[in-house]
Amino acid sequence: MHATTGKTTKPAASVPFDAARFLRADDLAGFLAEAVADGDHRALPLALRTAADVLGMAELARRTGLSRETLYRTLSAKGNPRLDTLGAILGAFGLRLTLAPVPERARKRA
Repeated sequence: MHATTGKTTKPAASVPFDAARFLRADDLAGFLAEAVADGDHRALPLALRTAADVLGMAELARRTGLSRETLYRTLSAKGNPRLDTLGAILGAFGLRLTLAPVPERARKRA
């Protein structure tokens, strides 16, 4: 019941957060880099899918030379991209895969 009106109110419906609604195409490289900045690479597939949604799958296909079907499959929840596919997708966002040493204290956690 509402405190001032005395009327019964329904709880507000919650809506899942959709990061793609708040990103622009020129934000995507930074968004993807930030997604893996803490070393937890499990965030990368979801971030790549979000970035693909912002850019548009047809545009990502054009930039990578991969089919839309391949991209949808690769970026699905069960997707497991090959290294060359991952490189092509990252390249479409102006990024490349690089390797960096893991600090000693972080290696003990892994």
